[in-house]
Amino acid sequence: MPEFKLASSFGGIHAHFVGAKGTGMAALAELFAARGAVLSGSDVPDHFYTDAVLDSIGMKLYEGFSKGNLDPSIDLVLYSDAYRKDQNPELIEASGRGIPTMSYAEALGAFSRTTSSSGICGVHGKTTTTALAGSILKELNLPATVIAGSAVSSFGGSCIYLGGDKYFVAETDEYRGHFLNFSPNQILLTSVESDHQDFYPTYKDILAAFVIFIGSLPPGGRLVYCADDPGAREAAQKVLASRPDIIAEPYGFSAEGDWGITGEETVEGLSRFKVRAWDGEFELHLPGRHLVMDAVGAIALTRPIYLGQSNDKDRAGFWKGAREALGSFAGSKRRSEVLGSAAGVLFVDDYAHHPTALRTTIAGYKTFWSSRRLIVDFMSHTYSRTIALMDEFAASFGDVDCLILHDIYASARETRVESVSGLDLFEKVRAARPDLVDISPLFSEDESAPPDAEVFERLCDDPRGFILYTRRHQDAAAFIQWLLRPGDLFATMGAGDNWKLGTELLSKLKGRLEPNV
Repeated sequence: MPEFKLASSFGGIHAHFVGAKGTGMAALAELFAARGAVLSGSDVPDHFYTDAVLDSIGMKLYEGFSKGNLDPSIDLVLYSDAYRKDQNPELIEASGRGIPTMSYAEALGAFSRTTSSSGICGVHGKTTTTALAGSILKELNLPATVIAGSAVSSFGGSCIYLGGDKYFVAETDEYRGHFLNFSPNQILLTSVESDHQDFYPTYKDILAAFVIFIGSLPPGGRLVYCADDPGAREAAQKVLASRPDIIAEPYGFSAEGDWGITGEETVEGLSRFKVRAWDGEFELHLPGRHLVMDAVGAIALTRPIYLGQSNDKDRAGFWKGAREALGSFAGSKRRSEVLGSAAGVLFVDDYAHHPTALRTTIAGYKTFWSSRRLIVDFMSHTYSRTIALMDEFAASFGDVDCLILHDIYASARETRVESVSGLDLFEKVRAARPDLVDISPLFSEDESAPPDAEVFERLCDDPRGFILYTRRHQDAAAFIQWLLRPGDLFATMGAGDNWKLGTELLSKLKGRLEPNV
């Protein structure tokens, strides 16, 4: 099959995207559109926020997958890594017709080899760190392209920032070694922990993949890593033992040097902090010490890009721009995303699906919104992760006031395990949090009223808080609506589809407050 060479212009090229609605694929489509390509694509009929993105760039989008979707004029087929070349009908047709194909990871890697590139990686924190780095580069008006794994507010709700071709910054994914396609000049490493157990059965396996990726840096390449994460430290130490030519700069609360965090303070709705490299103070209007660390990582990554591009002799422009970017940063989709408020209840949604991410994000909420009762609705994602990290998950909810759990959200890439369910995690959490009142026996799918109203009201007002299990999240909407009261913070968390519960409840409470017209 002929190889397709990426160029600075795709004028006259027809590119077709298989699985076009994925966040990364939509960002890639925006990049191709900006360089003049004609676009078409296909995906499932379900509606995603990326539908609007694809419509805005003029993509002809097909519902479902069929070899008939491949127009004779197509020059290149790009596909989501969720689809296999020997199973998807469009990829099979492209192969039969000799049309060049590239996976998302391969395309990202090809772009990285056309310019000075930075890869942001880690088991958790990479999306927000990429969004923060892109926000700084945009504020400084630097000639960079940035691709994040989620829609970013400061990118205008897009997953991509298109500011020029001199620098390329991208979130890179460790799953199945996808990031090994990327050719970085800089790497930012947020964290290394056991995850993706279906591909990396042990911690040593996933650590080895990160070590290989860091080792792909060229002589004199730069590694920025989180000193507060044991796995990131270990990965850095392993590589540096044989690659002393790599420039390594740690960041974090325990870091020595320029990127050590000092003077951190959190008040209701605001985090303040400093770094040793600058006397000024930064502000973030998002919750959690982990986001402070992500912000400092982004600062450390972008500063040499600015210094290599700018004529700012006193270098004060960087600090001013970085401070402005962080102060106005409103987050990215499904990363501590504030959905809105109604009836005195604040609704937040977060993608956290690993025990460490859950624990740190929840702790951030409790500090950032200290006056609110914290109600968390969590759905675990993948059987392999839930089984391998069951005890760690159970220990992640120590800071919640009330907790709602559901069945495991199965991944399309694994086989359902009939002997394990969300109830197993629920029982583990109940044992870890005996102070929470189990109100599951009161649960009813009857939307008209809670069962045994007198008992229900008494338990809901119990200062110990409650824990509840419903197999499906959609069954719990009406019941949970009875539980919410002014001053609550309701957070949906996980990589499943329980985020829909938060949006539904917010809509219901808003509707209850609006007068009939």
